[in-house]
Formats: sequence, structure tokens, C-alpha cells
Amino acid sequence: MSYTINRIFKNATFDDIDARTRKALADHGFGVLTEIDVKMTMKKKLDVEMPAYRILGACNPKMAHQAIGIEPRVGAMLPCNVILREVEGDVEVSAIDPVASMQAIENAELTAVAGQVRDLLAKAVEAI
Repeated sequence: MSYTINRIFKNATFDDIDARTRKALADHGFGVLTEIDVKMTMKKKLDVEMPAYRILGACNPKMAHQAIGIEPRVGAMLPCNVILREVEGDVEVSAIDPVASMQAIENAELTAVAGQVRDLLAKAVEAI
């Protein structure tokens, strides 16, 4: 089982795909709660260069509330991370597959919610 939902954008700029990703997430009920510029962090902390790489911590409040109600400690696995990274001149977007990440928790009700979140994330990635 793949653990991410992926899409590659040819001949696109990183900033354009970033903006389109944020809009697609918002259009599908997700807000971006956290953001990590991995490229900048690696430069600052390790003085190493790397291609653009950004992690967006996306959350659908309704689905998160539902999941926490089912399994209170599931917050340790939230939010749903979406990465944007430069790959050989293109930009790849990868969103976590919540069903894959929730396999560590044996709870059928939570797995069902994770499936709904996966469907929303897949639609968001497709809409970019």
C-alpha cells in the first residue's frame, strides 16, 4: 500500500503549485495549520543546499473533531501532511494517505473516517 497520494506538475513553478495546492486544500475543507520550509531549515541548521521542499500541515476541522472523538490520542498523528518538492525541474505534491497512517490504530470506526479524509485529500490533489 502506498502511503501518499502523488501528483507531478511539469513546467510549473514551485510558488504557483504552492498557491494552487493551498487553494485546492481550502476548497476541499482543509486549512493549513503548519508550514515548514525544509530547504531553508536545512540551510540554516546544517548549512546544506537542497531543492525546494515544503511541508504543509493540513487539517479538515470537521474530520479531525470526528477522529478525536473516536480516538482521543489520534491527535499525535495529525495534521495531514502535504509536501511540495522540486524534482528534476518539476514540482511534486504528495499528501499523506490517512488510511495508511492510521493502520497503527486498530479501530474500524477511525479507519472509516480516515477513508473519508483520504477521498477529500485525493480530490484536493487532483484539483491542483
